[in-house]
Amino acid sequence: MADNPTLQVQVVSPEEILYEGTAEMVVCRTSDGDIAFLPGHMPFLGALGIAKVRVLLPDEDEHVIAVHGGFVEVSNDRVLVLSDVAELPPEIDIPRAEAARQRARAALDLSEHDEEATEALARAELRLEVAGVAESSAAS
Repeated sequence: MADNPTLQVQVVSPEEILYEGTAEMVVCRTSDGDIAFLPGHMPFLGALGIAKVRVLLPDEDEHVIAVHGGFVEVSNDRVLVLSDVAELPPEIDIPRAEAARQRARAALDLSEHDEEATEALARAELRLEVAGVAESSAAS
């Protein structure tokens, strides 16, 4: 009985290897938008945005990793995600991320074009999403 084809995946930050193993699919956000990689994908190199990387495993489980920029390289059924900052859900300091979100929102209230605050808000909201924390305010 033949196994389904899989990808060999590594998600790496300077501090650690966050995931190393096989996957059926990897989904991430590049500067051009969301992209999914399956076995047999053509070679690809792209810049990553501030977004989650989803590693879908053969057993229908998945790993979700907060990635704050970096690069993704795909070649010969291997996916390598390199990020300056990447975090697994248990590593995320939820109170710190909520405080960062509040600071960023306050800065944006003062200047809606503050790029640093916009990026800080995106990082904080990504951390909270990956950690499984729902939006605490009623604003939608």
